[in-house]
Amino acid sequence: MANGSHGSHGSQRQAAWEFFGTELKRRREEAALTQVELGALVFVSGGYIGQFEQAIRKPQLDVAVRIDDILQTAGFFERTWRKLIDDKRYADYFAEVVELERTATKICEFAPTVIPGLLQTAAYAQAVTLAANPFVTDEYVDEKVGARLERSRILKDATRPEYWAILHENTLRTPVGGPAAMAKQLEHIATLMRERTVLVQVLPYSVGAYAVTAGDLRLMEFEDAPPTLYTETAFTGDLLDDPTVVKRAQRAYDLLRGAALSPEASLALIESAAEDFRRCASTT
Repeated sequence: MANGSHGSHGSQRQAAWEFFGTELKRRREEAALTQVELGALVFVSGGYIGQFEQAIRKPQLDVAVRIDDILQTAGFFERTWRKLIDDKRYADYFAEVVELERTATKICEFAPTVIPGLLQTAAYAQAVTLAANPFVTDEYVDEKVGARLERSRILKDATRPEYWAILHENTLRTPVGGPAAMAKQLEHIATLMRERTVLVQVLPYSVGAYAVTAGDLRLMEFEDAPPTLYTETAFTGDLLDDPTVVKRAQRAYDLLRGAALSPEASLALIESAAEDFRRCASTT
């Protein structure tokens, strides 16, 4: 897999966001506004404006639109944002989620059918990509898998978010990519758990109705921005920050967490499932 191209793509995108930040600083100063003053006008903190200017954080679209309105920049920041967020490696509805992941302080996911992207190995990601797109080129698959692995680097950063996942037992038992690939996938998750990089709980088959009360969902929290909810189906996704909806999703997540096995019991089940796949692989 040509990882080098993905690295250069990432550095080009970072340079473009730095241009966005430089322009924001220049135009803010031309308007004789401090970071705190501009922040108050667009409903974020002054520190948040400073992080935009240093390209540490990326603003959400509604903030970019408000900046244009306050600085009277005729849509410059909205257009630039749309161009930068348009990452063809991701579906249109998912590109903004990837940007938010990079600045989240906490991510909580529930996965009823497929191992979450941040936990996937290359072989698992490849199998999922091919299952959904059986007629694509190798280059397409490499690009999608590379992008997914690039996303997972946030779990290795010094400033990594607190990451909590609830996996339905379905995700442990379905042999995506075959028994050998599945054994390695589960071993990868177990390693991350033992290293205390992630906290994973398994929702076992025995809990019954809890498994069907929520689809794929992800809750993200930030240092100085409201929490967001991302929900996904096979063909689309929705990013929501309505406080009432986010609160309802948090309650659903709390119920799932209460029904799930403890982290210790979950690790034991994941390692047992990995061993089952290893035995199956050795006999085929």
